[in-house]
Amino acid sequence: MTIRPLLTDQDILLAWPAVYALRPHLRHEHYLAQVRAQMAEDGFRMIGAVVEENGAEVIAAFSGFRNMHKLSSGPGIYIDDLSTLPTYRGKGYGSALLDYIHALAKAEGKTNVQLDSGHHRKDAHRLYLNKKYVISAHHFTREV
Repeated sequence: MTIRPLLTDQDILLAWPAVYALRPHLRHEHYLAQVRAQMAEDGFRMIGAVVEENGAEVIAAFSGFRNMHKLSSGPGIYIDDLSTLPTYRGKGYGSALLDYIHALAKAEGKTNVQLDSGHHRKDAHRLYLNKKYVISAHHFTREV
């Protein structure tokens, strides 16, 4: 496995199966434009855990994240997305992506890494708790 930034259109599109595993509401035909817009507007970045399968690269897991600065917590990284393809789950890919982001945050002078997780994602919660995340808040959303 190699972890690397996903910078090219080809890499971003290669991550589609892992993205779709987490975000099935997305439509493939809008995906690249949406990622590029998030990159331009919010500084969104993507990394992938790349493996070779039958001579081709596969993004076994990916993460999308951005810088944030809050009065409540100071400078940090917010993880928008972390997803592993079902056939690769339980093999350490998500953990390796988190380690990469933690090291990046430290190198960039950030003081924290934050994320939200759906209440039903028990396996993900186990990973986050094992990585020393704490449940620090409830997240509320209102459609307008």
